[in-house]
Amino acid sequence: MSDTQGKQQNTAAFYGQAVASFSVAMAATGIGIYNLHGDAWVRGFLAIAVLYLVTSTFTLSKVIRDRQEAASGAYNPFEKL
Repeated sequence: MSDTQGKQQNTAAFYGQAVASFSVAMAATGIGIYNLHGDAWVRGFLAIAVLYLVTSTFTLSKVIRDRQEAASGAYNPFEKL
């Protein structure tokens, strides 16, 4: 029996739920900032802060994923035999 593990795949339902959750969260945040009773510069600052937080989150999750793949010895078709 082989001890190698196959690459785990997410189901389509999990992917759909993740996309829907992200979309709802971003829409709710956008609506909240738009309806905020404050000056335009305050709303603009909060909108930029949310966009920065989202891009930082994507970058962090990619770095964590890459580190985990490197530690697990993932198959690389371009490495030397």
